[in-house]
Amino acid sequence: MSSKPPLLSQRFRGYFPVVIDVETAGFNANTDALLELAAVTIKMDENGDIHPDQTFHYHIEPFEGANLEPAALEFNGINPHCALRGAILESEAMKDLCKGIRKAQKNEDCQRSVIVAHNSTFDQSFVNAAITRCNIKRTPFHPFVSFDTTSLAGLALGQTVLVKACRAAGIAFDQNEAHSALYDAQKTTELFCYMVNRYKALGGWPLSEG
Repeated sequence: MSSKPPLLSQRFRGYFPVVIDVETAGFNANTDALLELAAVTIKMDENGDIHPDQTFHYHIEPFEGANLEPAALEFNGINPHCALRGAILESEAMKDLCKGIRKAQKNEDCQRSVIVAHNSTFDQSFVNAAITRCNIKRTPFHPFVSFDTTSLAGLALGQTVLVKACRAAGIAFDQNEAHSALYDAQKTTELFCYMVNRYKALGGWPLSEG
């Protein structure tokens, strides 16, 4: 008699992990513009290992009255006023993201989505601020719970910087592509999956009964 396949909804207490990375025009989520956002969902295979699944990616126009810190723009190389970015309104991006995540979360029979990010407090603060500005009532994301891959990497790999943690895990990382929300989200997803799967392979999951 075959056992039931493992379910993602049973792995993280009913949470649906969504890896997110943002590029911004500063450090203050309430005043500084959100310029780019990428999100990657997670799926679980028949062996109970997790893998990247769907990707959502948006270039975003600064919200009205947003602060644009020159140092932040120099760091991430984004010109907010460049038409070639193909940027859309923040409200359009956030509504599309929340709709897509709610659907994916429902398909996995999970109760709530949880943001996974490298230094997750930063990314979560910008997502929450944007959702508030856009007056989105049905947010799929837990307002304060998050999974921080910085802390997990410090425990599992002895590294906290994303590029160093990826390399310690044997994940290729091109620093020329860094500070793109899409690239960083993809690499953070690979890192998160590696650490969760490695913990399972070492016998840490599922928890033994008794």
